Amino acid sequence: MKNFKQKNKNFIKENEENENIVFGRNPVIETIKSGRNIEKLFVLKEPEGSLKMIISMAREKGFVISEVDRKKLDELSSGQNNQGVVAIVSPYEYASIDDILNYAKQKGEDPFVIILDEIEDPHNMGSIIRSANVCGAHGVIVPKRRTALITATVAKASAGAIEHTKIAKVTNINQTLRELKEKGLWIIGTDMNGDTCYKTNLKGPVGIVVGSEGKGISRLVKDNCDIVVSIPVKGEINSLNASVAAGIIMYEVLRQRSI
Repeated sequence: MKNFKQKNKNFIKENEENENIVFGRNPVIETIKSGRNIEKLFVLKEPEGSLKMIISMAREKGFVISEVDRKKLDELSSGQNNQGVVAIVSPYEYASIDDILNYAKQKGEDPFVIILDEIEDPHNMGSIIRSANVCGAHGVIVPKRRTALITATVAKASAGAIEHTKIAKVTNINQTLRELKEKGLWIIGTDMNGDTCYKTNLKGPVGIVVGSEGKGISRLVKDNCDIVVSIPVKGEINSLNASVAAGIIMYEVLRQRSI
C-alpha cells in the first residue's frame, strides 16, 4: 500500500509540473482564443453547457477532439477539478524582456513589469499573473530556477490570463533588474519594512518585485531595488498572502496611472 501511495504522489507531482496540459473550461477557452496550438482536446462524454461551445470552437480550429469518461479526465488532470475538459497543448512560448518592453511601446505606455522572486506556489503564481493582466501590466518576469512552472494549475489559477500575458523566463533576476534599470525602469521591491505604497510615487516606467511567501524578496534582489514599499496592515497577522499583496500594489500602480 505504501508503494502504491508513493507512486500515486509521484504521478500527481509529475502531472502538476507538466507544462503541456491545460484543464478547466475557462482556461481551455482562453487557450483556444489565444491561438495556441492544442494537440488534442479531451471532453467529457455527452457534453453540456459551455462544453458544447468549447467543442464548437475547437472544431473551427481543426483540433483533434476525443470524448472520454470522467476517469480518463481525472487521470489527465491528476484528480484536480477539470470541469469536464482537458487539453494537451504545444509547449508554452515564453516572451523575451524586449518583447515586453516593445509591447508597452506599441501601446504608447510607460513599461509596467512584474518580477517574481522565487514564487514556488503555482496558485500564487497564477493569481499574480491574473492580477497583472487585469491591472494592465505589460508582462511578468520569472526566474528559470526556484519558481513554479507554467502548468495547468497555474493556468487555472490565472483564469486563462497566461494566454494573454507576456511571460519572460530569465537566468538571473539580479542581472535582469540591472538591465531593466539601464532601460529606464524604476525598480520597486515589496517588503514589510518599506515605505507605504500609497504615499510613494509609482508612476512612470516601473518594475514591481514580488518575493516568495515565506522569505519575501532575497537580500541581493532587495539591494538591486531603487526603493522598497509596503502595505499598511492592522491586526494580529502582520503579513498578506504573496498574491494578495502583489494585487494590492499592482492596483495602486493602476490607480496612480489613472489620476
